[in-house]
Amino acid sequence: MQTQDAAVAKLVLAGPMGAGKTTAIRSITDAAPVSTEMPLSEGASDDKDTTTVALDFGHAVLEDGTPLLVYGMPGQERFAFMRPILLEGAFGVVIILNAVDEDVSAQCEHWLREITAIDADLPVVIGITHTDRSASFSIEPVRAAIRNSGMPVPAFTFDARDKQQTFHLMRALLMDMQ
Repeated sequence: MQTQDAAVAKLVLAGPMGAGKTTAIRSITDAAPVSTEMPLSEGASDDKDTTTVALDFGHAVLEDGTPLLVYGMPGQERFAFMRPILLEGAFGVVIILNAVDEDVSAQCEHWLREITAIDADLPVVIGITHTDRSASFSIEPVRAAIRNSGMPVPAFTFDARDKQQTFHLMRALLMDMQ
């Protein structure tokens, strides 16, 4: 485990805007997370009118008592400068993708490239949200994108609102590290 302090674990959630990073942090943290969400200046949709502009942060305690610090990256490219800052000292990354995005496999490739460009050794797992809102979603194009990246990265569908499903992604990340 690569952390700044062996007594604290740091996890980063990455992915495009609207994928569910802030929601996932809310579902697993012990208190309301610190959020830098601001109203969208353009491109608001029916269910999304805010976006993270710096980071989201939440705190939880793992089953063994280890404090877990969870950071959410902003998904917009204009905030890409935050990525290396947030990844510093992280033990791993959960890339969260939105199944409703018609280019979900391209998003997968993009985020895998972004993360590995910063730290090629950082363990990664992929979680795909909103599958209930996409009748035509198939995980196969995402798996093909992962194979194209050359990285052995596990991918799962999950509901970011569900604490147990979100923790399942973290367990998969930890298992992948062993």
